[in-house]
Amino acid sequence: MSGGLIAIVIVLIVIGGVSVSVISYFTLQRHRADAVAMASYRKLAEQAVESQESLLLRLDELDAKIDVVENILRSVE
Repeated sequence: MSGGLIAIVIVLIVIGGVSVSVISYFTLQRHRADAVAMASYRKLAEQAVESQESLLLRLDELDAKIDVVENILRSVE
């Protein structure tokens, strides 16, 4: 092999390594951004579940009060 061909192969290997490193870095950054977004979605989902649970408890309380009122009305008739 000639010296020029060896130099071209070495340069191509170095360029390939740098390219793979740059692509891996930006892929990692995209995954980190996705992880942050998923964490905020998870927090939002947890808040929604808590709100639903509190609403269900309140509805159960109101249902019990309505039952009491219905019983009072039935006893009056």
